[in-house]
Amino acid sequence: MAIVPKRKTSKQRKHKRQSHSALKLPNLVSCSNCANKKLPHHICQFCGFYKNRKIISFKAVNDKN
Repeated sequence: MAIVPKRKTSKQRKHKRQSHSALKLPNLVSCSNCANKKLPHHICQFCGFYKNRKIISFKAVNDKN
């Protein structure tokens, strides 16, 4: 015989269990160089700075069409 639950799980009990499953918004901070929003402890994707130092330099893409 298979194992089956003795009682039906109520909606209230199910929702209480799932109350912590909601998605949370990321904590965004402003970049010290360009003031755009970025994730903390990450390089800014707009200017390439991290802790007031230039880490990545962006190259301009030229289309030859």
